[in-house]
This record gives sequence, structure tokens and C-alpha cells, in this order.
Amino acid sequence: MAGERWSPIPTLLAFLLASSCATLPGAVDPELVAVAERHDPLLISDTLEALIERGADSPADREYAYQVIRAEEEDNATYAFARAAVTGRLVQQLGLRGARQVGEVERWALRSRTLDPDFRDGAATRLLGTLYVIAPATFLEHGDSERGVEMLEQLVQEHPDVVENRLRLAEAYIALGDPDPAAPHLCVCLAHRAALRRDDQQLLDQLVATAGTPDCESPG
Repeated sequence: MAGERWSPIPTLLAFLLASSCATLPGAVDPELVAVAERHDPLLISDTLEALIERGADSPADREYAYQVIRAEEEDNATYAFARAAVTGRLVQQLGLRGARQVGEVERWALRSRTLDPDFRDGAATRLLGTLYVIAPATFLEHGDSERGVEMLEQLVQEHPDVVENRLRLAEAYIALGDPDPAAPHLCVCLAHRAALRRDDQQLLDQLVATAGTPDCESPG
């Protein structure tokens, strides 16, 4: 995939190579502490995601969620996805200091996908495909950017009505400097913007700003 006019957007590389905007220390959110007492890893992950969506999370929240889930290891698709998702959020915060944990995200996302590929409409595949596109190959064991795009393309074929799948595939194309095939997926995302999380709406805006506003007269 090539396109000299385009370059990866900063938010993609931020997943692994830069610190997120939440850099100040803070106390763990009481809601997250209460949820942890229920010993439900997916609920912990979902609660952390809700905090992140609102822009209300602190570095302490991400570290706490990671340590709680890590301490109660299970071998099922639900736990594996939650472990991968929470670890990914910690890596996002730590930047280069979290490089050694990229493999942990990959490992647990693969495990969730193996145990139940349809869990939450392929959530582990979406996470893994995005990781393969974004992460340097030296941090990974089983995939690369080409494999990541293939996974996301297949996921869109299997679950075309899941708007987030379209967003991640468009993100992948644009990150790899090939914005043309992203256009129909951006169109779907723009038409169903309200179905996206607030932070994903912001990502959509960044993708459009990078790749240009697509011609959406006949979205795919």
C-alpha cells in the first residue's frame, strides 16, 4: 500500500509510541474500585472504557484495572479479551515504557479470538487487527500490518453493520498511506456517527481531516 501524499496520523502512533493526554497522576476512580470488588474482568474493562470515553480516567485508573485483572487470571474468551483491552490501554498511557507489554496484548487478544471468535461481534479481532497495523513488527510474534488489514477487512465482511469495524478498517488504510479504500467506510461512519463513542467520533474527525472528506453520494 502506497501513497506519497499521505502520512500516518499521530493518534495511531500514540497507541504505542507516545503518552496519552492523561499524564497527570490521580486517585483511582471509586466506581472502578467498586467494580473490582465484583471480580468481573469484563465489567472492569467496560468501566475503564467508560471513563476513557468521558475523558475522566487517570493513569492510576489504568494501572489499577490492569493489576486487578492480571491478578485473577482465567482461561476464557471474556477474560482474555478484557485482559487484552485493559493492557492495551495501559500501553497507550505508558508509551515506549509499555513496549514490553505489547506482546501481552497480542497474546490475550489471540487467546480470546481462538476461544470465541464471535465474542462481541469479533471484538478481539478488531483489537488485534488494529494492533498489527499500528505496532512495530519487532514487538509482535504472529502478525504484521498486512495481516492486520486482512483481519479487519474480513471482520467488516462478517459484521458490516458494526460501525466501529468500519472505523478501524478506515483507520488502518489511512495509517498505511492508502486512503482511497478508506472512503466508503468513512462514509458509513459519517452516516452513523451517533452510533460511535465520543472518542471514536473524535478519531473519525481526525481521519477525515487527514484523508480528506470522502464523496459519500454512494457509500459502500
